[in-house]
Amino acid sequence: MGLITFLSDFGYRDHYVAAVKARIMQLAPAQPVLDISHGIEPFNIAHAVHVLDAVFRDFPAGTVHLVGVNDHGTKGSWHALQFAGHYFVAANNGLLTLLTDGQPEEMVQLVAEPTPSPTRDVLAPAAAHLAQGGLLEDLGQPTTELYQLLNRQLRLQDNRITGHVIHVDHYGNLVTNISRTAVEVIARGRPFTIQFARETVRDIVAHFSISDPGDAVCIFNSQDRLCIGVNQGNASELLGLHFDSQVDIRFPS
Repeated sequence: MGLITFLSDFGYRDHYVAAVKARIMQLAPAQPVLDISHGIEPFNIAHAVHVLDAVFRDFPAGTVHLVGVNDHGTKGSWHALQFAGHYFVAANNGLLTLLTDGQPEEMVQLVAEPTPSPTRDVLAPAAAHLAQGGLLEDLGQPTTELYQLLNRQLRLQDNRITGHVIHVDHYGNLVTNISRTAVEVIARGRPFTIQFARETVRDIVAHFSISDPGDAVCIFNSQDRLCIGVNQGNASELLGLHFDSQVDIRFPS
């Protein structure tokens, strides 16, 4: 028996999360289900991809990730796929394309009728089937077609990296798409400045509290992405930066 994780934009006020779990219990009474979050912003694909990509690799290989975000999708279709040793079931809304960079290892389109509750009626049974050792091919026809969304790409030049904020977390910290690898490759040991809003930071430190309270500071998070924060403050509010705001790293010529 495998593990099912559950990520959704259902929130915590209503019965929707419980209804999905009840459906799984009907199909597989002993099946463990672990919540990742149900606080994803409604219909926000980018938020869901960031949260899922940040954590799914920490679970054992073979884990099934049930994603109920914008679950009616763009064309009323749903998919199950294998990627990086894990299984994912979700609506065909672009989320799976962003998560896998359009390169799943194996994928099927789920056989399903239209329903007002796709996560409960379509995705939950598929997740239970896979977690109980069932095969992908039992769930539907193999397909290579996914609704396409594109990840923001870094702009890399010899003297500059241009990236963007891809997530604002609960504390107001700004997560960017600038990776540690990109910085190390372009820097080649050179000093640099990180520029955002009207701020300039000249170093990347180990953790936010190294700086004085109220100071802007940059770190690499546990996914090795550049993050901007304000020690004991909300960086998004104080700096006026939000999703898709530009961040530049400049190197001397």
